Amino acid sequence: MKLPSLKSGLALAALAPAFLAVAAPAWAAPTPEKADTAFMFLSTVLVLLMTIPGLALFYGGMVRAKNMLSVLMQVMAITCLIAVIWLVYGYSMAFTSGGALNDYVGGFSKVFLAGVKADSTVATFSNGVVIYEYSFIAFQMTFACITPALIVGAFAERVKFSGLLVFCALWVTFVYFPIAHMVWYWAGPDAIADAAKAVAGASGDAKVKAQEALDAVLADAGKIFQWGAIDFAGGTVVHINAGIAGLVGAIVIGRRLGYAKEAMPPHSLTMTMIGASLLWVGWFGFNCGSNLEASGTAVLAMMNTFAATAAAGLAWMLAEWMAKGKPSLLGLASGVVAGLVAVTPASGFAGPMGALLLGLVAGVICFIFCTSIKNSMGYDDSLDVFGVHCVGGIIGAIGTAIVANPDFGGTGIADYVSKPGELVVATYDMTAQIIAQSKAVLLTLVWSGVVSFVLFMLVKMTFGLRPAEEKEREGLDVTEHGERAYNY
Repeated sequence: MKLPSLKSGLALAALAPAFLAVAAPAWAAPTPEKADTAFMFLSTVLVLLMTIPGLALFYGGMVRAKNMLSVLMQVMAITCLIAVIWLVYGYSMAFTSGGALNDYVGGFSKVFLAGVKADSTVATFSNGVVIYEYSFIAFQMTFACITPALIVGAFAERVKFSGLLVFCALWVTFVYFPIAHMVWYWAGPDAIADAAKAVAGASGDAKVKAQEALDAVLADAGKIFQWGAIDFAGGTVVHINAGIAGLVGAIVIGRRLGYAKEAMPPHSLTMTMIGASLLWVGWFGFNCGSNLEASGTAVLAMMNTFAATAAAGLAWMLAEWMAKGKPSLLGLASGVVAGLVAVTPASGFAGPMGALLLGLVAGVICFIFCTSIKNSMGYDDSLDVFGVHCVGGIIGAIGTAIVANPDFGGTGIADYVSKPGELVVATYDMTAQIIAQSKAVLLTLVWSGVVSFVLFMLVKMTFGLRPAEEKEREGLDVTEHGERAYNY
């Protein structure tokens, strides 16, 4: 009997490749369950809902009225652009073998979705359980779309539309796809089970060759996966990745005209609250769907997505209440998002009490970063992308190593080798896991930070990143798009 709550946490598994040294299984190939297909369809639509209209409204409400439409336009245009890029070559770069570069990026064997058919399947995290490849491609596509859309909040109200689109196309190519590959690409449970069974059933020279084949299967993974780091639904791939890129962009582009000298209040906290609510609803698809099948781990992720989010919202609200004398809706909404971010990498590993702890910690620390630390350092992260997504993502990524510990109510990590074909819990070494998580965070910060800086500078010198001063003062709605969000 499988133990779904003990699944491996690298959600979004890659295809399980065949190796010549591994004997083909004698049983019939598994076929997708209709329930899992429906589950993935719903999860995919929910993640799209997070972006449009959820993120667009959340961000749009926080800018001034003269820039509302520009934010809506940016988020929707990025979604369309990245969806096309994903289908053309992004999926291949993220979730196929990259040959000599496989530690860092995939290859081009599935460019234009070559070889993918309506009945093609991919592995999940359970032996003998698969889903349709198109459902996996679509689900992962929504992750690729929302990640660069998150970045725009860091320099909202002062970015040139054409330069932004060029940057996003380059960024997903050189940052998002490689990071996704490093964190989430692996051979899959069935490939590991087949190779492990061959080792168990062999002797002499045959056993040596079978062990070499097993080692090859285990090595067919991204660098961060090989380190043993776990990320259930995108703490590193999505949030730290986008958060550090946003901070770099805010610094390269510079502060808004009048920043810290004139008031820049959100024009519609009503829109922001609606957007935050849609993000919370859509995040169930984000976290639960990352399990890739409708099982107990998906239910655990659902519970944790409730727990951490509510705790972080309350923690931010109370911290702000004590620090400023009044609780604000903007603070509560920001805390909710901080909780969602923090629980993302741990959503399939933590117990509900661990998720509550993550939310409480994230709510307070993200509040401090978005207020005291941002003000003291003087950078203009317009909508707190760094303070919420990068900081919250780091808390969640490293905290996952703690809350995943079975001694603290976590699920532990799956061991696919010791009992091939069965899902068992590996011996948990929390110190080693904290080190692996920290290495994953550091690599993501360095890769995304450095490459993002290079790309921002390249676009700045060619297409331009910032509109003229008079256009920025008038508002990007009219000057960039010839429209207004409101006509009354």
